[in-house]
Amino acid sequence: MKNTNPQKLTKETHIPFPKTSNFSLERLWNLLFPRRCPVCNDIVIPKGHLICPTCIPKLSLVKEPTCRKCGKEMIIHTAEYCFDCTKHKRTFEYGKVLLNYNDTAKTSMSKIKYNNKREYLDFYGEAICRRYKKQIARMNADALVPVPIHKSRKRERGFNQAEVLADKISKHTGIPVFPDALLRSKKTAPQKVLNPGERLKNLEEAFLPGQIPQGINTVILIDDIYTTGSTIEACTRALRRAGVKKIYFLTICIGRGQ
Repeated sequence: MKNTNPQKLTKETHIPFPKTSNFSLERLWNLLFPRRCPVCNDIVIPKGHLICPTCIPKLSLVKEPTCRKCGKEMIIHTAEYCFDCTKHKRTFEYGKVLLNYNDTAKTSMSKIKYNNKREYLDFYGEAICRRYKKQIARMNADALVPVPIHKSRKRERGFNQAEVLADKISKHTGIPVFPDALLRSKKTAPQKVLNPGERLKNLEEAFLPGQIPQGINTVILIDDIYTTGSTIEACTRALRRAGVKKIYFLTICIGRGQ
């Protein structure tokens, strides 16, 4: 889906100030801490929007046709699955992603994780829910489960970006978030230096099932970036060991893969 109409997407992502007694506090907060655009990092104009209208075309929205497993934009339009999903076993049901991981997305994701730009996730969470509202409803999920990061990394950053994103999605969908359903048991080697097979092996023992209440049979994993699928697959296997029957996923970005 390629949106070439900035005005349309801007209208969809507009959130007016609530008409409550806290209006003056809201206005004061935005005066002291104006919202920054997730693309250019300038103050968003017009006020009340989550992204600059002129920055929307810089985002590469994933368009159909997409892989029926990972949601990646397909080069060969007659194929049902991408090369990665044909070659590597996937035990999750399927996933949906918002953006192709281009230079713009890379910069934005980096600022979220390493420069504490958590406010960007307001836009990405709402954009995911607006675009995939029907698909999310069909997943019929009992819970949103953010992909956990190691506790040492969380101390460094002060937050887990996947958990923040899950909270944003929960506000729009009403699906509860269970941040303790998965545990990160060890800090793994950097994934970027490994091939897909090595990545999965590196992660197999890194994720363990955590506190999963009875009756949780279907979950949606939430993460910021899907690269090779190794992280989502490792999390899926951990949840399945705990008895979860169906696992889907939602991410902001997806890499091109092979």
